[in-house]
Amino acid sequence: MKWKQQLDGMQAYKPGKPIEEVQREYGLKEVIKLASNENPFGCSPKVTAYLQNNAVNHALYPDGYAQNLRTAVANHLGVQETQLLFGNGSDDIIAIITRALLYPGVNTIMADLSFSQYWHNAEIEGAEIRKIACVEGAHDLDAMAAAIDDRTAVVWVCSPNNPTGVVIPDTALRAFLAKVPNDVLVVLDEAYIEYVTHPEHKDTLPIIDQYPNVLLLRTFSKAYGLASFRVGYAIGQPTVIEKLDPVRGPFNNTSLSQAVAAIALSDQEYIEACREANENGKKQYVEFCEKHNLKYFPSDTNFIFFDTKADSDVIFQELMKKGFIVRSGNALGLPGFIRVTIGTEAQNAALLVQLDNVLKEQGVFA
Repeated sequence: MKWKQQLDGMQAYKPGKPIEEVQREYGLKEVIKLASNENPFGCSPKVTAYLQNNAVNHALYPDGYAQNLRTAVANHLGVQETQLLFGNGSDDIIAIITRALLYPGVNTIMADLSFSQYWHNAEIEGAEIRKIACVEGAHDLDAMAAAIDDRTAVVWVCSPNNPTGVVIPDTALRAFLAKVPNDVLVVLDEAYIEYVTHPEHKDTLPIIDQYPNVLLLRTFSKAYGLASFRVGYAIGQPTVIEKLDPVRGPFNNTSLSQAVAAIALSDQEYIEACREANENGKKQYVEFCEKHNLKYFPSDTNFIFFDTKADSDVIFQELMKKGFIVRSGNALGLPGFIRVTIGTEAQNAALLVQLDNVLKEQGVFA
């Protein structure tokens, strides 16, 4: 068959192991998954109530324009409805962007320790991929700007960055954007924006007015606790959205996902409570790392990425045996580190007890 040459040697995205598989493999009754940065508190009670009391006619196609959700998001953000593009998760929008803008002969720039779907999709489209090494877990924005040339089509900026959790301060972000030519799309991926508490971070929505070549990505999969419903969205100038929208698959958000996303958005008190709980949970990990002199990246997300001073695949496996699923840094581009989703206070405490035991078994701790 006449496969794309770019597919040679490529592998599908490998998510973390599901809970049921780990239970079967190790004979465990309870497994706590802290690998995929889902909200450990779940979704808003308003969403739960809706799901218990409302039915959807599954025979009908969903609204292909997502009108009710579109209106809700536009009102919440204070933007025009034509400034929004909805996807089957942010991954869908990343694929839409690459399909629309990347092809052999152009290049795309991204940090080299960031979300894998940027380069994965770019590779499929045959574009040249330019990865710029991070500095202490942060984007090297000066080096990224210097890498731009007249063949650059898309620059990916992840803030807060996945997997390091580091957020880009407002002044640094704006200084970078001032250097980017206006015919280069800058994708600012803000999947974890609801968790940001950094004092030097400012609202990014005004940026798209000053820099029309900026597209913001956000999602309902993280803080809103709706990962299984797969709803992500982009915010940009209507002229940018208008170009991307024909690439979007029809009916790419289900009727149910549109309904629950709008309900979740209405409960900002719940988001605030989750953010506060997340900050408290983060302190548990920071205290553990500092107590044991383990390097960690300052996180403005619901996960933390830190060094174990051991083979992170081994740490990953040993923790699974004890009923905890985390993410090995070997799979994310930084061997020795593990990325742990911040769970409930009890989940965090239980994992840290087991991690302490595993690191002692591995000779890291005396």
